[in-house]
Amino acid sequence: MNRILFTFPGQGAQIPGMLHELDRVISCKHWFDRAGDVLGENVLTLDTAEALGRTRAVQLCILIAGVACADWLIREKSMPDFVSGLSIGAFPAAVTSGALAFDDALRLVSLRGELMENACPAGYGLSAIGGLPERSVRELVEAVHSPEHPVFVANLNAADQFVIAGSDEAMRRVLELAREKGATRTDRLAVAVPSHCPLLGEASRILAGAFHDIRLRRPSIAYLSGSTGRVLWQPERIADDLAFNMARPLHWADAMTAAYERGVRLAVEMPPGSVLTGLAKRIMEQGEAIACQQQPLQTVLELVRRLKTG
Repeated sequence: MNRILFTFPGQGAQIPGMLHELDRVISCKHWFDRAGDVLGENVLTLDTAEALGRTRAVQLCILIAGVACADWLIREKSMPDFVSGLSIGAFPAAVTSGALAFDDALRLVSLRGELMENACPAGYGLSAIGGLPERSVRELVEAVHSPEHPVFVANLNAADQFVIAGSDEAMRRVLELAREKGATRTDRLAVAVPSHCPLLGEASRILAGAFHDIRLRRPSIAYLSGSTGRVLWQPERIADDLAFNMARPLHWADAMTAAYERGVRLAVEMPPGSVLTGLAKRIMEQGEAIACQQQPLQTVLELVRRLKTG
């Protein structure tokens, strides 16, 4: 049986005006009003270029956009079999799965963004390395890492695509060494915090404490963890996954392999991202991967319906 996966991008996918643009394609007023009531602010002020300089604004925009688009597709009878999110994308994935209420997700993501902003001083973030095997990247990171200038392997996105997290100085040195090794990509990403490494351990523990007052439910759509590559059904395990994913390495390649092995033949990436679509294509020997940001939503609907009836 051919199955469908909705993927939700992480930080770095943000685009100025992303909420306004989505509202021009589908009506998002319900979600904007609801988010505004919960947060006590006009969420349409969060997607300006200036506002997106803050981690909290970025993460809230990605949450709202992902939930709104997925909900529209589902109401148009394009139901996924699995959902999976990269980093902050795990929160709209959890909402879409039915495990986490949207209002609770807003409060948690607002806190998450603030915790991440305050976790490290300026001079930390993420960088991407492409074209080298995992062993080489780990060797470079281990050679550079020090208590004064920490750096870690954060994301394992594909066999030769990785993200490192840490201090700017340490990342600069790793990228320099990676280029000498023949890396095809060495880019500093538009993320101001060192996600998915021990530097956010305390922040994740505080966020985990906030989950004590939140009631999660067993999902109605399979929740595939981008951190572990495993399908999670138990509410307590999903809560743990959401709370601690900012401090844990992401194994996105494993998640996409797990989806493909479970019969996924169409991966649909929610706005505003398209990177996850390229990563899914590398895993899926059969089937298709598309990004809502790059396709008319009617095209997405047609693909889903064709797969369901085929």
